[in-house]
Amino acid sequence: MPALKEQLEIIKRGCDELLVEAELADRLKAGQPLRVKAGFDPTAPDLHLGHTVLINKLRQLQDLGHHIVFLIGDFTGMIGDPSGKNTTRPPLSRTEVERNADTYKAQVFKILEADKTEVVYNSAWMDKLSSADMIRLAATHTVARMLERDDFGKRYKSNQPIAIHEFLYPLVQGYDSVALKADLELGGSDQKFNLLMGREVQKHYGQPPQCILTMPLLEGLDGVNKMSKSLGNYVGITESPNEIFGKLMSASDELMWRYLELLSFEPIGKIRAKREAVNQGTNPRDIKFDFAKEIVARFHGPEAAQNAAREFIARFRQGGIPADIPAVSVRADTDGIAIANLLKEAGLTASTSEALRMIAQGGVKLDGEKVSDKALKLPKGAAVVVQVGKRKFARVTVG
Repeated sequence: MPALKEQLEIIKRGCDELLVEAELADRLKAGQPLRVKAGFDPTAPDLHLGHTVLINKLRQLQDLGHHIVFLIGDFTGMIGDPSGKNTTRPPLSRTEVERNADTYKAQVFKILEADKTEVVYNSAWMDKLSSADMIRLAATHTVARMLERDDFGKRYKSNQPIAIHEFLYPLVQGYDSVALKADLELGGSDQKFNLLMGREVQKHYGQPPQCILTMPLLEGLDGVNKMSKSLGNYVGITESPNEIFGKLMSASDELMWRYLELLSFEPIGKIRAKREAVNQGTNPRDIKFDFAKEIVARFHGPEAAQNAAREFIARFRQGGIPADIPAVSVRADTDGIAIANLLKEAGLTASTSEALRMIAQGGVKLDGEKVSDKALKLPKGAAVVVQVGKRKFARVTVG
């Protein structure tokens, strides 16, 4: 394994918080592989790059020689994680959980090494707990302690209902750490309460408390909101190579550095060198180009990445479309958004009447193709490069 200082730098790269660093350093000094736990409730089987921030960190720990335990919360998935919710989250059926879990595994092993990853389901131990065992687990914490959690506290103060079973979720997540004898647990920054619960439950059962590492919630292509399919600012890992490549090239230069830190597997020293090169005059577009190839190769293979790069050059650089164009998200009704409304909402025209006039004059193109149908509607999920006139461009995602 690498030296302690190098390991800590890799582990802390891009993280929000590491608790408790001194405890983790002591475990690393022992020279034994850590048992690293991360739990996933299989509620959204189609992953986007925002979901992979945590999985990337698991891969980095895996490369350091630590033992990765990929926990699929089939039991907790039937409770429904209330994190960040202001209403009770509907539970999933066992069939839904199992179907989503299979999809999850197929996608995450594009990042993790399957033969070095232990996949477990928390139903393996939770189904065996008796009613008496659950009561003893529930007795380890008070209602007042649960209400310290931000979302529970807000709902209580605003007289919104909190179901009793929701209090069980963080307790079960904590007990998972007991069952797995976890040394380190990873989660998103919105999971901090649940991760800390693992430390407390482990203490109650006589185990050394796990350390916790929280990772940030990744911004979407708009650079403002969390990456989300509902907002249309996402990059899905199952999208086509050309779609992934084009979307990443549309990210702002500032957002590019954020993505490099959290999504690239290049050493942090190399990324710092690239930033310095840009400060000295290198075009950030070139950095973005290499990054887009890396991400496409990860999910579709090196050949697909090369083809996507060539296609991008052919479609955009040779076609006179700038490589760096703004990314915009527009909202649509259930039946989509009219082309004139899209142009106005994307800021490419001042009004829908101007948009219709530009279409009539042949001045509007979608992905390089001239638009002639004024009644055209784009469906939710569409992502297109829009050109109005000779100088106005935007990569528009319909959400």
